[in-house]
Amino acid sequence: MTASQATPTHSTELAPASGTPGSRPRRITVLLYSDDVATRDAVRLAVGRRPARDVEVAGWREVATPAAAVSGVEAGGVDVVILDGEAAKMGGLGLCKQLKNEIFDCPPVLVLTGRPQDGWLAAWSQADLAVPHPIDPVALARAVAELGRRAAPASA
Repeated sequence: MTASQATPTHSTELAPASGTPGSRPRRITVLLYSDDVATRDAVRLAVGRRPARDVEVAGWREVATPAAAVSGVEAGGVDVVILDGEAAKMGGLGLCKQLKNEIFDCPPVLVLTGRPQDGWLAAWSQADLAVPHPIDPVALARAVAELGRRAAPASA
């Protein structure tokens, strides 16, 4: 099943959890970095189009290289960044540290760690949140929604 097939049929009828009934959800753009297409597919499927009643993923920017991830964040227009900590050549933890230290007003970053015990690495990398592999769809959607609420509106 593709992400477009997982779209709720009555999404406009959902009221946000925090806000007045009928108010529009917060629309976010997510940059997703992983060198593994299967991981990118699993993340998109787990998050879905509506990770929470008040947060909607308006678009995904998928990248497979660290350089493309840095360029994508620098270009703007990204509300939340998801980095695969298990990516080859340059893992998401090191990339997160680089983004947080080099990009002014970096959007919130979620890292996917190799295991729950790697939380200390996520803290070292300055990640805003971390979710361990194997991907738990509920935990991942909850984390993306939380970061989407925190994010300043993307400009670009």
